Amino acid sequence: MATDQISILFVCLGNICRSTMAEGIFRSMISKPPYKALISEVDSCGTGAYHTGASPDSRTMSTLEDNGIADYDHAARKILSSDFSRFDYIFAMDRDNLSDLQKIHRRAGGKAKVMLFGEYAGKKKAEEVDDPYYGARDGFEIAYEQCVRFSTNFLKDTFPDIKA
Repeated sequence: MATDQISILFVCLGNICRSTMAEGIFRSMISKPPYKALISEVDSCGTGAYHTGASPDSRTMSTLEDNGIADYDHAARKILSSDFSRFDYIFAMDRDNLSDLQKIHRRAGGKAKVMLFGEYAGKKKAEEVDDPYYGARDGFEIAYEQCVRFSTNFLKDTFPDIKA
């Protein structure tokens, strides 16, 4: 079992839909024992600076609230080179963002394990979290379900001896 605290960064393009959804869900899941003492930091950001300083999309917030997560607050930011040394895991929501993150990681260095969050889909093939920004509310519901499933599987995989 891992005994050192770990840190996680979720990344999408603009940091107002998918990565904030994942962060809000993950924070909620680890807010109580047994995981609270095992996670040192959770954050999210975007590979683009399109929405820097903005709150999450209202549909992200309403989806979180509809699922009992009403205390999430975040201001969008862009990935920093220092994030690759600051975080243990950097999870991309899709392959395009993963590719961008890998390029930055090669230049910046750092300890972070950069990977597709959907590697924890629990299926033979990794999944991407599609960007729901230009779609209807159901896209946010699908993203919510994926982020819950991926987070649960990540925690079980990373801390196999912990019974939540």
